[in-house]
Amino acid sequence: MPAHDTISDMLTRIRNACAVRHSTVAIPSTRMTRNIADVLKEEGFIGGYEEVGEGVKKNIVVSLKYKGRNRQPVIHNIRRVSTPGLRVYSKKKDLPRVLGGIGVAIISTSSGIMTDREARKQGIGGEILCYVW
Repeated sequence: MPAHDTISDMLTRIRNACAVRHSTVAIPSTRMTRNIADVLKEEGFIGGYEEVGEGVKKNIVVSLKYKGRNRQPVIHNIRRVSTPGLRVYSKKKDLPRVLGGIGVAIISTSSGIMTDREARKQGIGGEILCYVW
């Protein structure tokens, strides 16, 4: 069954896989999910990802990161902010800081998907997709 909100589906799959300590998770591949995976990789929340499959049935397999002997997930929490029913936009001066800068807000801007720090540096606002910490 296709998901109507691919971003929420991606975040939920990652959240659930971290909760049960899976090493990888498969997510349906779209341009948006690949861009979000790129940002998560750049920020060090995931080990990486690769695209598998052909045509319409493409998936990205995300390798999750854990730390310590107890395998604590690097992603403590991942939360969707802007939903299809309630879009949340922010101007450049009002971009949120997640946990005082410890976490990351992923923003969809006119220049692409980026973190709140990059958007602040470039001086642009956009739609707040999710918070990760």
